[in-house]
Amino acid sequence: MTSTTVASRRTGRPLADDSARGRRVRRRARLIAVLFVLPALLLLGALVVYPVLFSIGRSFFDASGTRFVGGDNYTEMFRDPATLKAIRNTAIWVVVAPTLLTGLGLILAVLVEKVRWATAFKLLLFMPMAVSFLAAGIIFRLAYDESPDKGVLNAAVVSVHDAFDGTSSYPTARARVGQELTQAHGGAYITTGSVSPGDSVNLPIVGVLPKDLPKNAAPAYPATTRKAAPGELSGVVYLDFTPGGGGKQGAVDPKESGLPGVTVEAVRDGKTVASTTTAADGSFHLAKLSGGPYQVKLPASNFAAPYQGISWLGPTLVTPSIIGAYLWIWTGFAMVLIGAGLSTLPRDALEAARIDGANEWQIFRRITVPLLAPVLTVVFITLVINVMKVFDLVYIIAPGPVQEDATVLATQMWLVSFGGGNNQGLGSALGVLLLLLVIPAMVVNVRRFRRSQR
Repeated sequence: MTSTTVASRRTGRPLADDSARGRRVRRRARLIAVLFVLPALLLLGALVVYPVLFSIGRSFFDASGTRFVGGDNYTEMFRDPATLKAIRNTAIWVVVAPTLLTGLGLILAVLVEKVRWATAFKLLLFMPMAVSFLAAGIIFRLAYDESPDKGVLNAAVVSVHDAFDGTSSYPTARARVGQELTQAHGGAYITTGSVSPGDSVNLPIVGVLPKDLPKNAAPAYPATTRKAAPGELSGVVYLDFTPGGGGKQGAVDPKESGLPGVTVEAVRDGKTVASTTTAADGSFHLAKLSGGPYQVKLPASNFAAPYQGISWLGPTLVTPSIIGAYLWIWTGFAMVLIGAGLSTLPRDALEAARIDGANEWQIFRRITVPLLAPVLTVVFITLVINVMKVFDLVYIIAPGPVQEDATVLATQMWLVSFGGGNNQGLGSALGVLLLLLVIPAMVVNVRRFRRSQR
C-alpha cells in the first residue's frame, strides 16, 4: 500500500482535493500580498520609476522638448565649463567628505566608550541631524559672514589676530596734506620740510569722528608751547577739527583734541633712527638725536584698515567651508553607526591583546579597525551616495557671485533646468549622469547588506 493511499484513507478525502485546496490557499495568499504591496508599488512607480524614465527620454530632446537631438545634450554637458567644474567639485566632495566623516565617526565612537556621560555626548553630536539642511545652510551662511560683527568665525579669527598683532588706532584717519605733511609711499605721511633737534612740529589729522576718539584723549596744545630739550624733536599730532565749527585749518585750536597712541618716527636718509608714541594730548618727543636734518614720519600702520578676517565664502574656500557645514550635520550619524558596530566586537579579543602587552593604539589599529571594516565600508558608501546628491547646503550657503565656483552636479542640474538656464534637456542629461554615478555605490551597498544577512 502506498503512502498516498494511506493519507487518503486517513483524511477520508481524495489527495487531489487536498492539492487543489493547497493551491487555492497559496493563490489567495499571493493575492493578499499583492494587494498589500500594490500601494507601495504605485507610489514607487509614480515617484521613482516614471520620473527616471521620463528624464532619460527628455535628455534626448532640445530645450523646448519638441526636437529630438540624440546625444547632443550629453556632448554639450562635457563641453560646458560650468558642468566640468560641477563634476570636479562633486569629485572633491566624494573623496573628502565621506573620508573625513568616517574617520571622525570612528575616532569619536572609540573615545565615547571611555566617557562617563556617553549617552549625553552622543545625543549632543547627533542633534544636528534633526536640523533641516535649509536651516543648517542659513546658520552657516551667517556663521561664515565676512563681517566680524555678524560672522561668528570671523569674529573669533579677528579677536585672535588682534590679540597678537594688534590693530591700528585710527583706520579712517588721514593727514591734512598741505604745508606740514605729504603722503609717502605705502600710505604713510611725512613732513614736507626738514627739521632739526630743538624744533617742534604740528601734525594735523582729519577723518576721525569725535565719538571714535580714545577715552583718554586730552585737548591738544601747539607744539611751540613746549620747549624741546637738546637733541630732541617735539611736536603734537592732533585732530584738526573744531566741534561746532570755526577754527583755522592747520593750526591747533583750543577745542581740538590730541590723538594718543600714534606712532611717530624720525627719519634720516630714508632710515628710521628714532620712534615714539604720542601721549594723551597728542604730544611726542623724539630724544637722543644727533645733528639733523630729519623728517618726521607717521607710519601707515597708524591708519591701516582693521583686519577683517578670512573670506570663507570666497572662490577659494567656499567648497571647503560648505563641506565643513556638512561635517557638522553628519558626524553624529557616522559616530552612532560605528558605535553600534563597536558594541558588537568580541571583548575577549581586546582583553587578550591587553594581557599580551599591546597598548591602546596597537589594539585600535590591529584589532578594532579590521573588525570594524564591514561597518566602516557601509558607512562610507552610504555617505558617498548621500554626498553625490547634496544640493541644499551648496545652494543656500554659496553667495550668488561664487555659486558657480561651489556648484556640484545636483545644483548644476537645477540651475540649468530651472535656475535661469531653462534647458531641461541638458538638465535631464545631468540628472541621468548623476543617476549613473550613484548606481554603482548603491549596488555595492545592497550586495554588502545581502552578504551580512547570510
